[in-house]
Amino acid sequence: MLATILIAVFLISATTEDCLKCICKRESGCKPIGCHMDVGSLSCGYYQIKLPYYKDCGTPGRKRGESVAAAWKRCANDYSCSTTCVKAYYNRYKRLCPSSQGTCQKMARLHNGGPSGCKKQATVGYWNAVKKCCGCT
Repeated sequence: MLATILIAVFLISATTEDCLKCICKRESGCKPIGCHMDVGSLSCGYYQIKLPYYKDCGTPGRKRGESVAAAWKRCANDYSCSTTCVKAYYNRYKRLCPSSQGTCQKMARLHNGGPSGCKKQATVGYWNAVKKCCGCT
């Protein structure tokens, strides 16, 4: 029984990591590419994170006395920090997604479309590209 639980946890974790890698690849080639204008505001780093997204994910990695804007740009260009942000954003908003959607679909569509991304038709193409990369659900 314990072995079955451990295998299930490993598979879920591996699937989530594959999904994150595909989102990263889709956004930046999974490289710290700095900040670029995207739909009227800056998107930064590995996952092309915008400032409001960084605030919503809880400002991971922010140092004492550091401005939120400086922390956002630094975190976005650090793979570990930006991945922590994407996971936290997903955990904050996943409850807004239909239960019929798999973890990766929720993660990709929330990342691409914001808190209501799971329900936006505009995020389907993004999800299909991520799904093709990882074979995730």
